[in-house]
Amino acid sequence: MSKQPEVKLFGKWSLDVEVKDLGLKDYISLRPIHVLHTMGRHEHHRFHKSRLNIVERLANNLMRPGKNAGKKARAIKFIKNAFEIIHLRTGENPIQVLIRAIENAAPCEDTTRISYGGIAYHQAVDIAPQRRVDLALRFIADGARRAAFNNPRPFEECLAEEIIAAANKSSDSYAVQRRNEMERIALHAR
Repeated sequence: MSKQPEVKLFGKWSLDVEVKDLGLKDYISLRPIHVLHTMGRHEHHRFHKSRLNIVERLANNLMRPGKNAGKKARAIKFIKNAFEIIHLRTGENPIQVLIRAIENAAPCEDTTRISYGGIAYHQAVDIAPQRRVDLALRFIADGARRAAFNNPRPFEECLAEEIIAAANKSSDSYAVQRRNEMERIALHAR
């Protein structure tokens, strides 16, 4: 029997990377996929989005507001170019850098509002692992969008810088700032 060739993302990047955060390991899917477009097959099944390739989930988060909504091919092109930039700047597999960025940008605690006897106060709560991944991807996409707004630099470069900064746990990263802010507020609400 002949061994099947390894499926690489964009024909270049190996999906054989390590997830160090054990809590997120089951919710970051690195399943090999030829095309990052599953047409929303996971939509009607609870928790099935955790089976979606993590790069496709990032593409879905990039399509959020206004005029970019629904333009998935454009979002995938942005990610492909950003991965090239990440590889040139760091010399590492960009998927590994993205995984590190998600691990560093995923908040562990949040607050919830509790009403008791007509008085509302905030209480610190732990965040479920799937929500941690969702928030990290949203923060990375928002940070790239904010950096590209009214900026002559292309969006791909802003996305690559946000991912690299989050992977290095830099305070320049919008995603890491948001994580620290959420955890600081939760610390005061204990």
